[in-house]
Amino acid sequence: MLKKALIVLASIGLLNAIYLTWIKLANQVAQCAGIGDCEAVNSSPYSEIGGIPIALLGTSAFFVILLVLLFEERNEILRENGPLLVVAISLVGVLYSLYLTYIEIYVIKAICPYCVLSALILVALLILSWQRLRAQWGQA
Repeated sequence: MLKKALIVLASIGLLNAIYLTWIKLANQVAQCAGIGDCEAVNSSPYSEIGGIPIALLGTSAFFVILLVLLFEERNEILRENGPLLVVAISLVGVLYSLYLTYIEIYVIKAICPYCVLSALILVALLILSWQRLRAQWGQA
């Protein structure tokens, strides 16, 4: 059950991150439906690291999480280490999302609802993947 929930969350996160990546790379305006200021966030200098869109990093993270979840039963290394890898990627994502949320609120003074969605998905992934890891270690 936890694995299925993780797959659903990672898939939603991936679709969200792909949309944000497309917006950034195609120089489009996000459709925020009057909620927040996606354009201010997406066009800020904080939306890239060394010319690489943050959204592309998110896309990569969600994609790797999804691959690990989908292939861990077929690969011995992933079977043993997949749950820990998902926790690690999720933890890094949550910590970086905390930093980006701080930047949105206190520096840019604008919120991107898609970014908030990504952060919330990462928190949910971290919580569920931690529970799954504990179960694997026999501590659930």
